[in-house]
Amino acid sequence: MSLADAARPSLLVPPPPRKYRLFISHAWRHTDEYDALVKLIEPGPDFDWQNLSVPKTKPIEVFELLRQSYRYLVNQLDAEIKRAECFLVLAGMYAAHSGWIQSEIEAAKEFSVPIIAVLPRDNERFPEAATHAAVEQVAWYRSSIIGAVQRRARPMFPTIASATLPPPFPIG
Repeated sequence: MSLADAARPSLLVPPPPRKYRLFISHAWRHTDEYDALVKLIEPGPDFDWQNLSVPKTKPIEVFELLRQSYRYLVNQLDAEIKRAECFLVLAGMYAAHSGWIQSEIEAAKEFSVPIIAVLPRDNERFPEAATHAAVEQVAWYRSSIIGAVQRRARPMFPTIASATLPPPFPIG
């Protein structure tokens, strides 16, 4: 091996594993399914992810004087969905009747976040609200869900807004 070859990085070294930013849409009345999904895709050596969703145990605070307003809550949910690289929706039949889940699906579509519909255990069919929006539908298996996320997640390229660019003209 020459000195030049020794200094060159090996092409056989795998890149560091990607940490996916996921938003999981769910109904708080069905927290058990959400908790089971989070446990099912628990980060490990084969898959790492950051949870951007809002579990019942950590709700978004609302303004004290405007308890009936949803504006702040919707803006906070939109901000998290916009950051997500992939959007998972628990596609139980209750998704067809949940205004919150449908609003989150609408936000994911608006921000071009790929939607994966996950059929909860013991369900036999997907609700239309989830099937029309989803780029992929998967059964309740870790390998199916992880495979769909790896295939469908948005690329991790910096956006123009986040890239550091010089000013278009001299300042001063």
